[in-house]
Amino acid sequence: MTTRPPPIALLHTFEVAARHLSFKKAAAELHLTPAAVSQQIRTLEARLGGRLFQRLTRALKLSERGAAMLPKVREGFDCLSAAIRLGQDSSALAQRSVRLMAPPAFAARWLVPRLPRFYDAHPDIAVMLASSSATVDHPGDSRALDALEEAGGDSAGALVVLYGSGGYDPARFAVDDLMTPDFLPVCAPGLATPATPLATPADLLRHVLLHDDTFSGSAADGPAWGWAQWLAAAGVAAPLTLGGRRFSNAILAVEAACAGQGVALASRPLVAAQLASGALVQPFDIALRSPFGYYLVANRAEVDRVAVDRLRRWLVAEATARPQLPPA
Repeated sequence: MTTRPPPIALLHTFEVAARHLSFKKAAAELHLTPAAVSQQIRTLEARLGGRLFQRLTRALKLSERGAAMLPKVREGFDCLSAAIRLGQDSSALAQRSVRLMAPPAFAARWLVPRLPRFYDAHPDIAVMLASSSATVDHPGDSRALDALEEAGGDSAGALVVLYGSGGYDPARFAVDDLMTPDFLPVCAPGLATPATPLATPADLLRHVLLHDDTFSGSAADGPAWGWAQWLAAAGVAAPLTLGGRRFSNAILAVEAACAGQGVALASRPLVAAQLASGALVQPFDIALRSPFGYYLVANRAEVDRVAVDRLRRWLVAEATARPQLPPA
């Protein structure tokens, strides 16, 4: 067996084929034929002295050797990409630019009000903030980690806030647990009336419930999360099917609550400002801890960039100091 490393093109073909577990899909991405991909994999296996894939009748599976090799190959390509970006633009401006992507509600309600403090402390750092539903990390959905690649650029580092259950590969990513939010019922101040009071949690069943379907309980999403769990925690025997109005994200549900359309179950850090101003009220003190959290994720190859490092440290400090309070 040769001790010289195999050509990088063969390693790239291996990474793509391992990601898709399909020579056909790898061929489409690489603009090759499936036969050419298969030949390159056989050449790589011959150089390494062992099989990297198990060729099954209708499927492709990594061998034990291939599964052990893949994380290091990916890590190598991440570092190579970072080196190329630095080589293309190693100016101070490139080192002091960062792209930050986050879930829409978190970006609008938590990040935007706080970022001026970061700008004041680091006037030399340029931040590009974007939001995407892909950062809501449903189990089995790779779009969330794909968002980390999309957020980066040739001259800017990247950070992504993911809302999900965690468990990101520590070999590839630097991960910080920002916060796990509490959920509580909120509504407009004048919603309760003598005819439809909000004196006990059971009174909620006489009101319109506003549902945030971010985690709706479909097969891809995992267990349902929302009003049913809060009502159970409050000791309310609720029907199996809860009526009300449904929204695709938290911003829409909270806006409907502010407009007096019903009662929303909202994340405390995302409604803290409205509670402080009186635009929303909390009819009951019962809060339920979410099974999901906010995680700050960065490629390990980029964590030493000036802008990435400073924004990452600031976000962790901000979340630790006042995770669920309105900005001062």
